[in-house]
Amino acid sequence: MTTPGIALDDLRHDHGPVRVELHGPDDAIALVTLHRPEVANALDDETMAVLADLWTRAAACRELRCIVITGAGKAFCSGADASMLSAERTVLGDTAAAEMRFVAGTRVGVPVITLVNGACAGGGLHFVADADICIASTAAWFTDPHVSVGQVSALEPLLLRLRMRSDALTRLALLGRAERLDAERAEQVGLVSEVVAPADLLARGLELATAISQASPEAVRLTRRALRTFEDRLLETHLDLGWELIRRHRAHPDATEGPRAFLERRSPHWATD
Repeated sequence: MTTPGIALDDLRHDHGPVRVELHGPDDAIALVTLHRPEVANALDDETMAVLADLWTRAAACRELRCIVITGAGKAFCSGADASMLSAERTVLGDTAAAEMRFVAGTRVGVPVITLVNGACAGGGLHFVADADICIASTAAWFTDPHVSVGQVSALEPLLLRLRMRSDALTRLALLGRAERLDAERAEQVGLVSEVVAPADLLARGLELATAISQASPEAVRLTRRALRTFEDRLLETHLDLGWELIRRHRAHPDATEGPRAFLERRSPHWATD
């Protein structure tokens, strides 16, 4: 259910872990910036809750035409905050869709453009997988460190499976921190669709968003809905299974040992059973 009566100005937000500016013709483009640069824009429960609320309000804004997402500072998003993973989480979704409430997905009716300006790791890949269009700067790089810190990587790989080469995806998921894709390689394997200079990234993203905003809003909405529905129906059952495996693994000692070792800057001691 959407909240009625949301105006574009109601989306503006200039403080906290998520900032929102309005750009383009009629201010119809929302530029969303992950703003925790001191921790490479890592996701914690507060940030994910703020994003979930933003998408609810954005879905109710009839004048909105496009959403552009990027990160503050040198990183895009380093994934889940290690301090959150090293303790018992108090907020867990019952389903994969509920857990991924922090990405816009099908919760909004307008296209989402993701601009990867730097490091994109782990949960940061959700924003890449969720984007209708994803472009990167030459300073961007990608890795999925889940298994290296004792976590199961069972959502991001499934979401990316329809978007990139399967062999490159398998390497990303199983090699953990040992596998790192630079922007050029990410474009070659289909992870991003375009690579530009760092100084040009925001302008290029807003250029694409402006082109979208000038097309028929209803035609864009329905075209996007057709594409999204196809993907969602293919993946829904598999994502829920993946999320169940992740939740089950939370009881395993490796699930907290990995993040603690990372925070303590030491090698993890994996369980042998």
